[in-house]
Amino acid sequence: MPDRVSYLEPFRRRVRAVKGGRTVVDSEQVLLVHRPGRPPAYAFPAGDVQGVDSGPEVDAPGYVGVPWDAADAWYEEEERVIGHPRNPYHRVDSLRSTRRLRVEVAGATLVDTSETLAVFETALEPRLYVERRLVRLDLLEASSTKTYCPYKGTARYWNARIGADVIQDVAWSYEDPFPESLPLAGFVSFDDSRVTVHQDLPAAPEV
Repeated sequence: MPDRVSYLEPFRRRVRAVKGGRTVVDSEQVLLVHRPGRPPAYAFPAGDVQGVDSGPEVDAPGYVGVPWDAADAWYEEEERVIGHPRNPYHRVDSLRSTRRLRVEVAGATLVDTSETLAVFETALEPRLYVERRLVRLDLLEASSTKTYCPYKGTARYWNARIGADVIQDVAWSYEDPFPESLPLAGFVSFDDSRVTVHQDLPAAPEV
């Protein structure tokens, strides 16, 4: 999205919000609002919102926005939405690849293979994943960390234990990804801010 441009479109789903066990938003006349640098947001006819903080949607007279944290839970139809509304133009493409991935930490090699899965996700840098059988699992242990992605699902994390050293959250995997990201199930990727990652993905273009 260019700077200072907003894009609003009809969102043909019933959206509800619940707070304190009470429905505070219930609308079938929803707008999905896209703005640069932000996830999408809902806008509702003012009459569909009651008993929760809201503010006018400046680009849609008669509509209001509700802060995500103002409600306890959000639903599209009968499916709960966590984190923020999904962008219908967001894609996660997972392609079998022969791009090489080598990962090192504290003098040990965790993986070195050209049998990879290249993941291309809208607005993010490409990333390589590998099957668990190709990873030195004897050097990894489960972490208590979990994160949630509205497009891929819940990720569990792994620490590296090299001798007496423990390096936190060096890798993650999606054990039960959403259907659109099913090829990621059980594959592992690595955090290049915590380990040394060598990969032959194309460099970002200079703009």
